[in-house]
Amino acid sequence: MARILLIDDEVSIRQTLKEILEYEKYEIEEAANGAEGLKKIESQHFDLVLCDVKMPKMDGLELLNAVYEKSIDIPFIMISAHGTIDTAVEATKKGAFDFISKPPDLNRLLVSVRNALDRSNLVAETKTLRKKVSKKYEMIGSSNTLTEVRETISKVAPTDARVLIMGENGTGKELVARQIHEQSDRNKAPMIEVNCAAIPSELIESELFGHEKGSFTSAIKQRIGKFEQANGGTLFLDEIGDMPLAAQSKVLRALQESKITRVGGEKDIKVDVRIIAATNKNLKLAIEKNEFREDLYHRISVIKIQVPPLKERKEDIPELVEKFLSDIADEQGAKVKMIDKAALEQLQSYSWSGNIRELRNVVERLVILSDEKITANDVKKYAE
Repeated sequence: MARILLIDDEVSIRQTLKEILEYEKYEIEEAANGAEGLKKIESQHFDLVLCDVKMPKMDGLELLNAVYEKSIDIPFIMISAHGTIDTAVEATKKGAFDFISKPPDLNRLLVSVRNALDRSNLVAETKTLRKKVSKKYEMIGSSNTLTEVRETISKVAPTDARVLIMGENGTGKELVARQIHEQSDRNKAPMIEVNCAAIPSELIESELFGHEKGSFTSAIKQRIGKFEQANGGTLFLDEIGDMPLAAQSKVLRALQESKITRVGGEKDIKVDVRIIAATNKNLKLAIEKNEFREDLYHRISVIKIQVPPLKERKEDIPELVEKFLSDIADEQGAKVKMIDKAALEQLQSYSWSGNIRELRNVVERLVILSDEKITANDVKKYAE
C-alpha cells in the first residue's frame, strides 16, 4: 500500500483529500505546514507528497527545495488556490511532478497520483536494475595488479580518450570496458559491443556502419549500424585484432572524421562515440605482418590497459571463488555452498590458462558435483 503525506494548513482540505485517498486504498499521513512535513519526510518513508503552496512557517516551494537539497527522492504534487503559470513553472523547475489548482478536479488528482506513483516505481526498478548490472560487471580482487588497473580506469573514464585493453582470453577485458563506460559522463547512453572475431568478414561493415535497403542481395530493409546505435555512448570493439583490413580503413575514417556512411549509401552521418577496443593479440606483431593498420593502432591506443592473467593475481582467487559461489547459488535458487581453506589453496596452485572464465566454470562444476562442503579432494577430482 502506497504511503502519501498530505501537507496543508487547512484542516477541511486535509480531511476531504484524506477520505478520498483512503477510499482509493492509500495510507495517509498528515502535516499542517511545511516545517512539520519536512520532519516527517526526514523520519519516515513516503511514496508521494501532496503539498499546498501557501502555508505558514515554511511554504510548499521552500519545502520542495529543502527536500531535494537533502537528496530525498520522493515525488511532489503541488496544490494551490493561488495557482499561476509562474508558480506552476517554478514548482516544476524545482522538481514537482505536477501542479493542480484548488479546488482540485478529483479525477485529475487521482490520475496524477497514480502516474506519480507509477513513475516512482519505475525509477526504483531502474535503480535496482542498474545496481544489478553494476554488480554483474564488478571487478573482484584486491591484488596490486588489479588495483593499478582500477586506478587507471578512474583516471581515464571521465575523459573521452580512446582506450586499448589488452590481455589473454578470459581475463575480464569486457569488465574493464564496462567500468570505463559506467564511470564516464556517457553512462546514460548505451555501451554497444561488437565482437569483431564473431562476425564474417563480408558482414562486418554492415554490422558497424549499417546498410541501405537494396545495397546487397539480402538487404531487404535499411539497417542502423553499431556506430549509430552507440551515438552519445561507447562503442566497444572486442577482439579488434581480428577485424579485416578493409573494415579497419573505414573505422579509421570514422574515428578521424566522426562520421560514417552506411553500406550502399552516399550520405555522411555524424556520430559521437567513444571507442574502447580490446584484443588478445600482439597488435605490433600484427602490424609487422601487415595484418593490422599502424595508423589505426595509434588512433585506438591513446591509453593502454594491460589486464593481468589470473596466474599473476592468485591472491584474488579466494575472493573470486566466494563471488562465484554466491552468484551460482542465486542462479540455482539454492543455499551458498561452503568451501574449505585447503580447497582454496588447491585452486590457487593451478596455472589457469583459461583465466577467470575457466575458474568460474570449475567452481560451477564443484558446486554441482561436490557434497555439502567443497574440499581439496573435490578440487583434485573435478577441477582438472
